[in-house]
Amino acid sequence: MTIRHDGITAEWLGYATLRLEGEDTVVYLDPGRYGVLTGEWEPDTPGVGHPETRDYAPKDGDVVCVTHVHHYDPDGIRRVASDDATIVAFEGINVHGTSRDLERLSDLDYDVREVSMEDELVADDVPIWTVPAYNEPDGPNVDENGEPTHPKGIGCGYLVSIDGVRVFWPGDSDVLPGHSELDVSLFVPSISQSYTMDRYDAAELAEAMDPDLVLPIHYNTFDSLEADDEAFAADVASRRVPVVLDRD
Repeated sequence: MTIRHDGITAEWLGYATLRLEGEDTVVYLDPGRYGVLTGEWEPDTPGVGHPETRDYAPKDGDVVCVTHVHHYDPDGIRRVASDDATIVAFEGINVHGTSRDLERLSDLDYDVREVSMEDELVADDVPIWTVPAYNEPDGPNVDENGEPTHPKGIGCGYLVSIDGVRVFWPGDSDVLPGHSELDVSLFVPSISQSYTMDRYDAAELAEAMDPDLVLPIHYNTFDSLEADDEAFAADVASRRVPVVLDRD
């Protein structure tokens, strides 16, 4: 299903992959991984994650944003990026720090622009701001040794402006200081039970941020990302914040 909001469209393609389209521009956030674009993954919840996107390869993206190494998928990028696309990627993506066999960003045949945790740029006439994305050391998303799943410096979130509509994807992050101060029209939080803000924290942030619309993503890809999206939607709506679910 495609969500329409203030003249742009948003479509969640599964996991962290979001397609945004304005009048003349298409932007993708974190495309690929776990078979969400190839049909190798079946969502835990029917209607979530759009299995009809099997072999999804439109190559229509003008800008492709990648938050961190966990969401870095060169095949996914090639499936969605146009030949002259700009790839905006966090500068700390270390392909040698993962067990996956990944190409370096510099080996991609695109214009690649690396960004820091707090950066701003314009790519294909799309203003983009980055914000820190990480798990707090004293928060719930730590391993058995007390180390954050996503330590500070691993990645970033993105605030992008398409036709003047500001869309915020915080990436794999807890709720952090400053999030609630952002001027956001469409808020697309993770609501998974692990690794990121959960549905309760995301609902509280939505109330504090007061966007024009909330669209949750990054949940129910596998068991550890399980979330009750209907309960989340009811919680957000009870706070008088518009919310929608991208489901079949």
